[in-house]
Amino acid sequence: MAQIHPVGWREMSVTGSAAREIETLAFLEQRLSDTPYVIYHGVHWTNVEQGYSVYGDVDFIILAPNGRMLLIEQVAGFLNETRDGMVKNYQGKPRKIRNQILHTIEGLTRRYQGELSIDYLLYCPDYIVRDPQLAGIDPAHIIDSTRKRRLAQVIREALPITDKTEDFDKVTRFLGDTLSLRPDPSAMIGSAAQMVTRLSGGLATWARRLEFSPFRLRVVGTAGSGKTQLALAEYTAAIDAGLRPLYVCFNRPLADHIERLMPPGGRVATFHMLSDAYMRAQDVTPDYGSPEVWDKIEGALASAKLPETWQFDVLIVDEGQDFSIAWRDIVLSMLKENGRAIWLEDPDQNLYGRAMVPLPGWVVLHSNTNYRSPRQIVSMLQSLGAARQPVEAGSPFKGADIEELTYPEGDVEAMLAQTRRAVTACLQAGFQRQDIAICSFRGREKSAILNLDKLSDAHTLRSFTGEYDLFGNPVFREGGLLAESVYRFKGQSAPCLIFTEIDFEQMDDLVLRKLFVGMTRARLKLVLVMSDRASLQMLDRSEEMRL
Repeated sequence: MAQIHPVGWREMSVTGSAAREIETLAFLEQRLSDTPYVIYHGVHWTNVEQGYSVYGDVDFIILAPNGRMLLIEQVAGFLNETRDGMVKNYQGKPRKIRNQILHTIEGLTRRYQGELSIDYLLYCPDYIVRDPQLAGIDPAHIIDSTRKRRLAQVIREALPITDKTEDFDKVTRFLGDTLSLRPDPSAMIGSAAQMVTRLSGGLATWARRLEFSPFRLRVVGTAGSGKTQLALAEYTAAIDAGLRPLYVCFNRPLADHIERLMPPGGRVATFHMLSDAYMRAQDVTPDYGSPEVWDKIEGALASAKLPETWQFDVLIVDEGQDFSIAWRDIVLSMLKENGRAIWLEDPDQNLYGRAMVPLPGWVVLHSNTNYRSPRQIVSMLQSLGAARQPVEAGSPFKGADIEELTYPEGDVEAMLAQTRRAVTACLQAGFQRQDIAICSFRGREKSAILNLDKLSDAHTLRSFTGEYDLFGNPVFREGGLLAESVYRFKGQSAPCLIFTEIDFEQMDDLVLRKLFVGMTRARLKLVLVMSDRASLQMLDRSEEMRL
């Protein structure tokens, strides 16, 4: 059976020429399924020699069991037939097809240690070559739109199937190791962000089309369902209309993240940031060294008669599952009489065990599709029964395989060693440090990793120290890898997530909610670092749910 590298192409949602290449890949998979060929797609490499860069690219490489290679250059769309051969315009610049193919072959043979057997095809699925003699390429090596149904047959003729030889293994190592043929995480990160934003933006579109008065909308949405997109759309629309919006959430990291996304003109804060601001407006500086500081600033705001400057046209409450009834009453008192209010929450992310705040008379909208998390993660959470309501996987990505690294219960050094191993694995997979986040299953005070300055000499940590400056801003360690607790990282995400310090005696509701929150922070890759007993309980739970 033909093998295709890199994997994950079926899950990619692409447009333009890339979509045409995926169509060809699906065609090859179907027509060559009974062959032992290895098919590489999207092949590209850069090599720097003697002070200058040599770049080559080819759309497909078909490798036969005897080590012989067939390069296929696919050129979609219109071509120009000139006296110098066929030419294709790329970003407004003409490129000679013949030179491109020869350059690719030359680059491969120069880098390979030994003699390489290479043939090639030019595949033009949309174009009819009028004069093959002027193409600059042997007509036998051209498949235009009149012959495209014969592509698989031509491949079989060019690569007779034989027994596997040593050359096959040698060429396979060359392509796999030397050229590092694997999905490019940096490209996938951008693609994933764009696709997830587009898909999850549906909630913002149709939720804002609802009409009722007064506008009081409660959105119960799972992780990755588009609650942030709805908040952004509502906030931005208010600014555009000349209104004052207020966005309030529970977590400071989430507030800081959202504030960077929002346009100027409104206010973004946590509930405690609002309380702090009110006290300072009364010339009172909160004592953040006191353990009672949070109760004091909350009480000050609760008993205050708010001035008109604290009245807003639009109120957006995020992380509503973490709000108390007292907080509800305070933030609603900041909404003008005819104002517009949206309350966003997810019961499965309730980590503090608070009862859901009653909102009598509000319209309730449910959104149970997770567009952000790879489908493998949603499937694993479903197997654990981690969500109260069924969650539908809406991501276009299957995701990289979920890696599980275990350590003996209570062995902190083993846990740290496995976390370092996870970081190395993510870097080797092509992720950059800024793409990786370390999320601890434990809170900061009980965490071993969140109280360290560095994981190793090579991996310094950027984490919250637990202290605040005179203005109430959290103080962070300086480091290259972000490290947060599952409590503080709620509401955010990262392309590559290492969920570590996972350990528990019994898989209760809180454990399931923490697993749900932590695992759904990953957008592409997830590594679980857990104790042996936690791993065993998760396996038993999956078996129990399956039966």
